Order: sequence, then C-alpha cells, then structure tokens
Amino acid sequence: MSTGEIPFLDLVTVHRELREELRSVFETALDTAGFVGGPVVQEFERDFAEFCDSKVCVGMASGTDALRLALIAAGVQPGDTVVTVPLTFIATTEAISQAGARPDFVEIDERTYTMDPEKLRAYLETECTPDSQTDHVVSKHTGSPVTAVIPVHLYGQMADMDPILDLASQYNLIVVEDACQAHGAEYLSKKEGRWRKAGSMGRAAAFSFYPGKNLGACGEAGAVTTDDERLARRCQMLRDHGQSRKYFHDIEGYNGRLDAIQAGLLRVKLGHLAKWNEQRRELARGYDELFADIEGTVILPHVPSWSRPVYHLYVVRVVDRESLQKDLTAAGIGTGIHYPIPLHLVTAYEALGFRPGDFPVAEQTASQVLSLPMFPGLSTEQQRRVVTEALQSMAVTDRGGRAQVAEQMLGAMPKRKHGLLDPEDL
Repeated sequence: MSTGEIPFLDLVTVHRELREELRSVFETALDTAGFVGGPVVQEFERDFAEFCDSKVCVGMASGTDALRLALIAAGVQPGDTVVTVPLTFIATTEAISQAGARPDFVEIDERTYTMDPEKLRAYLETECTPDSQTDHVVSKHTGSPVTAVIPVHLYGQMADMDPILDLASQYNLIVVEDACQAHGAEYLSKKEGRWRKAGSMGRAAAFSFYPGKNLGACGEAGAVTTDDERLARRCQMLRDHGQSRKYFHDIEGYNGRLDAIQAGLLRVKLGHLAKWNEQRRELARGYDELFADIEGTVILPHVPSWSRPVYHLYVVRVVDRESLQKDLTAAGIGTGIHYPIPLHLVTAYEALGFRPGDFPVAEQTASQVLSLPMFPGLSTEQQRRVVTEALQSMAVTDRGGRAQVAEQMLGAMPKRKHGLLDPEDL
C-alpha cells in the first residue's frame, strides 16, 4: 500500500499483529493432525455461544451453510415461503431456495435499512390469506404457506426484533436471524427490559466468518447459534452427512463442517473482538462528527435508541454515488457498494415476477449507498482525509461551495489516534 492510499479494508495489519498466536494454531493442527472437528472446534463453539449469550453454537463451513441448515433444522419444508428483505447479500435468499423453500420480500425501513416491522405486518395481513387447515397464512404471491421470516441484521446493526418476534408468534412463524454482519451487535428489548445480543433472539441465527467480517476466519467459516438443543443436534447431523455417529446416517445431510484450523484462528480472534468492535464504534462517531455540519448532503447511518451496532460497514447515502466513488478512487481511497441491486431485481430471480417499483425504499437505497473505509486501526488522519475528499467531491458535483465548509469543520475537530480520542481531548 503506497503512502496516501487508504484501503477500504485492511486485513494485513491485524494478521501481522496476531502472527504468533495464529501461527500456533497451525502448529497445533500439524502436531496433532486434528484438521476436522475435535476439541479445537468444540472450544470455539463454546466460546462463541457464550459471546452471543446463546446456549449452543454449531460451527459450519460458511455463513450460507449456517443459514440453510438452520432453516432446515428449524422445520422449514420444501415449498414453504420464507420472508426476508430485498436489501441483503444473495446468500440470504440462496439459503432459502437451497432449503427447498421460496423467498418472498417485505420492504426495509428507510432509516435503518433493516426489515420494517410494519411492512411485515401489512404483508401478513393484506398479502396473505389464512389457511383453515393449518396454523399458517398463505402468500398470495407464492401460493404457499409462510412458515419463516429472516430479519437481516445489516451493516452491523440489528433489526427491530421485538415487533418482528411478536408478529412471528401471532402468525406461527419461525424466526432465523441473519446475523452474518452483526457479531456482537446488541438490541434493547423493551419487552424484556434488557439488551440482547445478535444471535440470541430468534429460534436460531446464522453467522458468517468470511475474512472481511468483524470476526473473520482466514478462509470460509460460519456458525449457527440457538437455545434449542434439539435444533442444534439436527444442525450437527446435517453438517456431517446426517450422521448421529460415525457411519450411522439417520438422515441425509451435507458436508458443511467447520475445520479445526479455522476454528482455532477464530478462537484467537474472538478474544480481541470486543476491543475491535469498540474501535469501530469510535470510528463511526468520528465520521458522524466530521460529517455533522452538512445535513442533507450526506445521509449518515441512523442508530435508534434500541440499537448498539458494531459497524461492520459505515454506509452513507448520497444522490450522485457514482461520481463520489469515482473521485474517492482517484484520490486513492477505497470504497464499496453494499448492495447495488436489490435482490428482487437480480437476474437470478426474474422468475419470481418482481418489477421495478415493488420495493421503492430498497431500490432507492441501493442506488445511493456507499461504504466508506472502516476497520480497526484506521487512523484519525485517514478518516479526516476520507471526509475532506468526499466533501470536496460533492462541492464540485453540486457547486455548493462545501469545500470551505469542510475545511472549517475539520479544522475544529479534535485529533484522534487510531479512532480513539487523545487523553488531552477528554
């Protein structure tokens, strides 16, 4: 990385800092030939379940495996309808389809970008009909019973779970959290009067440990968390060819096991995750402060009172995203778009019959979101440069003269080191 370049994500530094701890994991695997399953996997599962305030964790080969097998283990049947949101990675809906079910969508909240509980209510009340022979409603769109809902905890912030869980109880829906971007995120449940962790509120939850996640492996990995020990046991069998014990195949399963080396690497990193998440929160506060005086030009992440996000991504919305991204790229600043096409409009789902305009909030959001650099170790100088370049780009784009405003605003900001305020500024 040359001087002046700011990566979207730095995965090199963290592994350099943890090199000796991570290397010991490989040495242990080589010394014991423990590559699949075994105590290393079990130790990580125990520790991650505790981190999520969940009773059980089942390691998986990927987040997609975790979500697919959680749905199957929870009782979703071929032909069922599973409801989720259109603004998410396609793995969410792939898991539904690969479980034999059919995805259907409800609109997102325009501020949090997660599932809008009122739109879920409207879907169940007006876009479904009761089935007198079952305890489920039938989707008018898919023609099949709606048996599950997947709220996606997007960009590191949890969905509004209390009303979603209430609706799930009312309509006999299985709730499986897509927590693949929310390791350590928290939700204030007014119903329970306490904070709840991502992965602890649904019937089950799926996590991804893809390398770029807040808790990332050095390859593919995932996990299911649940308080339902029967569901966990079924997930254990499904990930291992349906075996109840070696060569005793009670059901037909899959090969979705978490390998021991990845589990060991994840366990090392798990010890640092709370610190890394807090650094991300501090960096997000820094961005909020740096952008504070340009309300209306940049829409910043909205954090409701019930949310403690972990900022897997710091996502802003601007009208001319392509121009801004081009200018930041030219300035040596990495960015990302999560996600440019809402799932109801991707080519893979043309057969589902959706059209532009079906989910206008998701569609507009998808056309405007831009993810800025966000990772532990991002320095205050780098953050200030990201914002300076962004404001200069937008000033040129809209001829609003905001570069001068940006200079004045940035000059008044306290300096921070690696996302943390200097003691002299406290």
